[in-house]
Amino acid sequence: MLSTIGYAVGLGNIWRFPYLAYKNGGGAFLIPYFVMLVLTGIPLFFLESAFGQFCSQGPINIWRSVPILQGVGVGMVMVTLIVSIYYNIIIAYSLYYMFASFQFPLPWSSCLSLPDSNCSTTPQVYCNVSGVLVTNGTQENTSCPSSDTITVPMQSPSEQYWDRVALQRSSGLDETGPVVWHLALCLLLSSLIVAAALIRGIKSSGKVVYFTATFPYVVILILLIRGVTLEGARDGIEFYIGSQSNLTKLTEAQVWKDAATQTFYSLSIGWGGVMTLASYNTFHNNMFKDAFVVTLTNAGTSVLAGFAIFSILGHMAHFQQVPIEKVVKAEFGLAFIAYPDALSKLPISPLWSILFFFMLLTVGLDSQFAGIEVITTCLLDAFPQIFKSKRALLTVAISSVLYLLGLPCVTRAGIYWVTLIDGFVAGWVLLVLALLEIIGVCYIYGGNRFIKDIEMMIGKKSFLFWLWWRACWFFITPCLIVVILIWSLVSLESPSYSGVQLPEWGLAVGWCMTVFILLLVPIVAVYKLMKAEGSPWKRLKSLCSPAEEWHPYLDIHRGERYSEQRICLRMSHKTEPEANVNVISSSWL
Repeated sequence: MLSTIGYAVGLGNIWRFPYLAYKNGGGAFLIPYFVMLVLTGIPLFFLESAFGQFCSQGPINIWRSVPILQGVGVGMVMVTLIVSIYYNIIIAYSLYYMFASFQFPLPWSSCLSLPDSNCSTTPQVYCNVSGVLVTNGTQENTSCPSSDTITVPMQSPSEQYWDRVALQRSSGLDETGPVVWHLALCLLLSSLIVAAALIRGIKSSGKVVYFTATFPYVVILILLIRGVTLEGARDGIEFYIGSQSNLTKLTEAQVWKDAATQTFYSLSIGWGGVMTLASYNTFHNNMFKDAFVVTLTNAGTSVLAGFAIFSILGHMAHFQQVPIEKVVKAEFGLAFIAYPDALSKLPISPLWSILFFFMLLTVGLDSQFAGIEVITTCLLDAFPQIFKSKRALLTVAISSVLYLLGLPCVTRAGIYWVTLIDGFVAGWVLLVLALLEIIGVCYIYGGNRFIKDIEMMIGKKSFLFWLWWRACWFFITPCLIVVILIWSLVSLESPSYSGVQLPEWGLAVGWCMTVFILLLVPIVAVYKLMKAEGSPWKRLKSLCSPAEEWHPYLDIHRGERYSEQRICLRMSHKTEPEANVNVISSSWL
């Protein structure tokens, strides 16, 4: 349970959710977010949890239920592999900032004397007087009309430190530059921590997660208590849930799209991790209860983190004398620019900064643990004779490969690579995989058959109990995903970072990653059709029916429905031309 909560509750709750709430009208964003959580998030999380727990297999072998869609599982593993590279980098950023916090004063508390720097602790405001710009200082004797006021954008000390010291950011993806060695060393330490925690598998990570899944809540509560006592905090909270919320945003499709993608992102739906962690549950574990606990804990964490962060943003806006909307500039800015800036102004600032970045480290590690476990489990399921006795070596090898693949992301152009991966892989690709998943389970494998499988684990339930889940799985959830997917493609914008557009070859690399992941589905399907025997129609029917190996992992849990005699009888029917003619259509019901 804690491992699953740790996987679902991650950086998306601490930094991505508050940014989207800020971007989409503050508290108004909570309405579509909870609507999408109820209509898509909870149903799909329940489905994936039950799917993984039933057969105790990873996201590839789980598709023995619908062999023709095994490419969906392969695609999920590829998404996890690529996103694990980007998560490793964020953990490295958190480690670097945590180490940098062991200084007083904090190194980003004041501007550094760097060439070509436009850093200032206060906004530079000028007054256009008869075509001549004069400093609009205290304006004791004269006042400048607002129409003649010109504000020159300046870098805050924390933004200067992030760009010029931590990242040593280049002008764009074309200018790769050398490896930033302090980030490369932090990335190495991140890989070592993950490998050490997972060296003995899910049992060792389960012990670590007792701390990593609970500690963030302690820090969030501390920061919330401190945040609400700061001057100006009330303005930030009112923007978040009060009178300053922009309810007109609810009429914009972009707000609903962001709410849906945030639900998928934060619950990790379509990544394979939920199935993998559920596969370690006991067969009769009540995954229905778990699904509600995890999803509601996830949403509650997002809302709680929003209170903590918006109270700090209100203080920053009060201190800088700017509207709250102008405090945050980019997604990464919330965690690595705005928050460090606020922390530097608190009493005993190094302590608060260490706690905050240690919290980011723990929530990042939780998600990374599950990501590595997905990859490891799939390799163990595929090659048990080779890797079963060499799990430790396999974990070290995967961590080493992720470290090497992450090195381009710790060059001076690294932040652009992170933006590229986040924009192309962690977005609407998940919607496609989730849509194929729900079609495969409900329309090909059979929704009623799947419900009977669940009842084998949690006991018989009434018709009314399943009425809501049938409505979601068969109609509401897939229709919403299709609508959101279309809106995502229609309003698709090229990812950029801090106003810097990615070059065409960079966008081409991003599209190649996307196309490669999605092409795995038809490639695997065609390969299986070629390997199957019989006529084309017979091959298609057999691949749309559960394989002989599809059943609960232990004999004691198979019961009459999945007994060896029943499976042998079913497989013998497949050899008869007249059998299973309606296997696809009947499984829809």
